[in-house]
Amino acid sequence: MILRETELSLLPLGQLKPTGWLKRQLEIQASGLSGALDQFWPDIKDSSWFGGDAEGWERAPYWLDGVIPLAHLIDDQALMSRIKGYMDYIVENQQSDGWLGPRDANVENIEATDEYDPWGLILALKVLVQYHQISQEDKVLQSVIKCLKMMDQHMDESPLFNWSKFRWFESLISIYYVYEITQEAWLIDLARKFFDQGFDWKAFYKTDEIRTPNQRRGSWSFDKHVVNNAMAIKANTLWWRVSGEESDRTFAPEMIAILDRFHGMVTGVFTGDECLCGKNPVQGTELCSVVEYMFSLEQVQTVLADPRIGDRLEKIAFNALPATFSPDMWTHQYDQQVNQVQAIDNKDHMWTTNTDTANTFGLEPHFGCCTSNMHQGWPKFAASLLMTNKKQGITAVAYAPGEATFQSHGVDVKVEVITEYPFRESIVFKIETATAVQFPLELRIPEWATRATVEVNGECYEPDANTYFSLDHTWDGVTEVKLNLPMKLRSSRRYRGAIAIERGPLVYALKIAEKWQKYNEDLPYRDEPHCDYEVFPESPWQYALALNESQLEQSFQVIEHEVGEFPFSPDSAPIQLAAQGRLIKWNLLHGWAGTTPESPVEKDRYLGQDLEDIMLIPYGCTNLRITEFPTL
Repeated sequence: MILRETELSLLPLGQLKPTGWLKRQLEIQASGLSGALDQFWPDIKDSSWFGGDAEGWERAPYWLDGVIPLAHLIDDQALMSRIKGYMDYIVENQQSDGWLGPRDANVENIEATDEYDPWGLILALKVLVQYHQISQEDKVLQSVIKCLKMMDQHMDESPLFNWSKFRWFESLISIYYVYEITQEAWLIDLARKFFDQGFDWKAFYKTDEIRTPNQRRGSWSFDKHVVNNAMAIKANTLWWRVSGEESDRTFAPEMIAILDRFHGMVTGVFTGDECLCGKNPVQGTELCSVVEYMFSLEQVQTVLADPRIGDRLEKIAFNALPATFSPDMWTHQYDQQVNQVQAIDNKDHMWTTNTDTANTFGLEPHFGCCTSNMHQGWPKFAASLLMTNKKQGITAVAYAPGEATFQSHGVDVKVEVITEYPFRESIVFKIETATAVQFPLELRIPEWATRATVEVNGECYEPDANTYFSLDHTWDGVTEVKLNLPMKLRSSRRYRGAIAIERGPLVYALKIAEKWQKYNEDLPYRDEPHCDYEVFPESPWQYALALNESQLEQSFQVIEHEVGEFPFSPDSAPIQLAAQGRLIKWNLLHGWAGTTPESPVEKDRYLGQDLEDIMLIPYGCTNLRITEFPTL
């Protein structure tokens, strides 16, 4: 059995480095919770994975899954040194039968049983193969092989259940990695075993259940769990490498379309608190689902090479991801809302399974899984911007500043991406080769970029939107390619006729003045800078937009500012939209923005007769916001 070849391949970790604002964002992350958790938070610092007595299931592997690429992308020597110590401990303490880490999950929540759910082990194998890319240590590879052989036998006696059953496809990451090195057939048989014992996501998505919002308080299920669904977007597409079934290869876009239709948000994600819950903009979605959705798209793109997947990846990365952190990344939310007018400890909430603190900012609001799993979002995105293609060229999957090195036909190539995208329209590719070499440079042209241009060597091209534009060129010395992606304003009608405004890959939301107030100061580990906060509005939020939907450019003024030290911050948003709106009767309900008034808003809801100047900023720069506006 031969593993089917992907259309694109991720560059080995370390061959792509962030620059510009993206490097700064990763530095902010490393200086925040991501780089500090192992120094003070017991579930990492004292993890059973590292010889301690704290949680010994998913949390330490989750943390490593994000900080390994983070540390190596920005060459954080101190963090890399600590990571090496943890990885050495895991490998050197592997048990004789191949088991890695503790055999007792040692965690108290709904999935804890007398039997160890091997999800934590599957996750650890993902971590080890990622680490092997960097270290190239044979002991790491042999540790993975030994563990996979143990799993092959273990699954005969104890089939997958609970989380591992619903996340079976995550095992394919490590299985495929080892197979591509060793070409040993037993690994494909093991992949089949995981598939046979795993949940059938394709069948589930053909039922009405996936379309039905979770509305009953306390209702919870594995199949409708928001993070499971975010992970599962890649399930059948990855499985296609074994099955060869076209319906597997193309199933991810079908899943995305269903999720968009019944649970989708304008930010590109879908709701879930913790289970799928419809299209109301106050329902929210979990941070873990944001980062896992991004990782799924990055994996799917290697198989499909579909420009729409890149569009979706950018939308989530530039909107939903940064919006759920404080600008300094020392605090985060468990659950973010598209219309989020306060983030408080709210006993009157309407979550189905989340608790009072789910959308506060803090160390571990509601539940600590996001505290351990939130770290992979930015680093894996940065490592996926450029991929190699079958013609030994390079494909731009998503756009942000960075540089990559690779070989084409034996020639060393360096590609530098110079840009302030998504805040600006222009992207320059500087390609440098030691000698002349021919290969294609493939540029993703987003679906929204209807008048894109590409300039190279005095020639100008006008590529179609929603395509990859290929420059199959002989590169010699230094060549610059300039891509311009005009960002026209766009609108879409959403829940109860509300309107959302987009420009390029960015979604825009009302800028609301904020008051951050500490709470939970009596809880352990809440000292500066990793405190818990409630966030209250300090300016009105009850606006209906005044606009001409057919002539949006006349309704907004685009204002550009320098991309500063904190790219995603309400105080230093690199771009703004000046607009007008009218205050209307729209009150809090259950501590949230009340039901969005129907558009057009009836005049008896008006508060005063005058329009007011208001400011919209990128959604990712907001902590409080209105994103789906009623209109006049």
